[in-house]
Amino acid sequence: MENRKYGYIYTDNNERNNNKQITGLKEKNIQERDIFTDVNTDESVRKDNYELLKRILYPGDVLYLHSLDHLGRSKEEIMQEWHTVTKELEVDVVVLDMPLLDTTKYKDSMGTFIADLVSQMLSWMAKNDNDESELQKEEESEVNNPYKRLGRPKAEITDAFLEAYNEWKSGNITATQAMKQAEVKKTTFYKLVRQVEDDM
Repeated sequence: MENRKYGYIYTDNNERNNNKQITGLKEKNIQERDIFTDVNTDESVRKDNYELLKRILYPGDVLYLHSLDHLGRSKEEIMQEWHTVTKELEVDVVVLDMPLLDTTKYKDSMGTFIADLVSQMLSWMAKNDNDESELQKEEESEVNNPYKRLGRPKAEITDAFLEAYNEWKSGNITATQAMKQAEVKKTTFYKLVRQVEDDM
């Protein structure tokens, strides 16, 4: 079976923007019948046409996206869909607004490398977002709960922390090792890091 090209658009109701994206996909010799579109509305975030598209993709097909964020609403969701398309479905991906994200280039080696690199980048970004969210929740909890504020001493920047921080920033130790050396938990460590860097 000959490999085919497909386009996917996740868009709002802006007709001019939609037409521009469709035109961009057609310029890549994608037939209009092979362009799948889901519309994001306040009432619904369903992506029925995307789910349909995934069912008809075959290994070796090429999926064109106007933007990487059309795969999901969060970095974690984008990461999961990128893995599904490139690894599980074995489909190539071309992201039009990020020309470097083209797994069809240098197919024998670099295509796989690019797919793996993007997957790892998205995984790191999603984890970083989760760490920031966890830290923010803890800070909000402390602000909104006066009893918790009274019962927990405020984290302070100690000489031990500064020594661990400097070694970590110099690349001599990992963040986990720095936390252990400074004897602080992860959320406290990053809170103190923020305080130090804000004072710089």
